Amino acid sequence: MGTWGHGPFDNDTAADWAGDLDDAAPSARPALVREALAAAANVKPEDYLDGDDAAAAIAAAAILARRLFGGPELDETYGPAAETVAGLELDAELSVLATRALLRVMSEESEWRETWEEADELDDARRALDVILAALDA
Repeated sequence: MGTWGHGPFDNDTAADWAGDLDDAAPSARPALVREALAAAANVKPEDYLDGDDAAAAIAAAAILARRLFGGPELDETYGPAAETVAGLELDAELSVLATRALLRVMSEESEWRETWEEADELDDARRALDVILAALDA
């Protein structure tokens, strides 16, 4: 996974996922967000969470936080287009799934966590997720 920063779209997987979201029919976009969140949230605690699933879940959570709760601005360079996000019909109840997904991403059995621990940048990476979690919790 090519990663260049701590932001939700600062890696190849999330940037590609955002492109897929932009390319999808508007009616299919909410399901893509839900699927990305569920792919991380539903991994058993004892099972290892793949980095690609973590990256897509972070991207989806960031979009949800921005769209419904005024969360942090999204980077349109690698993230979805503003009109894609503005047109998303998302259910506020997804915030529970998004929170579960992000907590799972940060857990011990996660490639995302392992990657940032090995780079000695876990605290910085977690701060980026904490901003999204705060918006989801508001």
